[in-house]
Amino acid sequence: MKKIVIGIIILTLSACKLIGKGNEIEFTIENKSDAPIENVRFTTSENLTELKFDNIGPNGIASGFLNMQANKSDGTYLLEYTRNGKKETKNYGYYTNGAAINQWVEFEIENDTVNQKFGDL
Repeated sequence: MKKIVIGIIILTLSACKLIGKGNEIEFTIENKSDAPIENVRFTTSENLTELKFDNIGPNGIASGFLNMQANKSDGTYLLEYTRNGKKETKNYGYYTNGAAINQWVEFEIENDTVNQKFGDL
């Protein structure tokens, strides 16, 4: 009987941790291109909170946590930047009911493409 009670307590605590998960996503943006990227913006498709960086030079890295507490619906992440005078806007990944599915995302901006990788700790 004790084992059942302990099991229920562990399951309850685990469920509480999962409910709290998803209020933010850690991100890294690495500029592996030959040119600086400017006016960098990372947000969700709901556009409720955003993080901005004026400039990320070649081989530069910017990182942080995007707070998603105000998000309520399903959507994607938006990465926007300007390079060589050309504005680029792309959607990546997915979140549901305002909560991040993954704990982190890494973007690698190259001359001709953007690689992204999502994962958990």
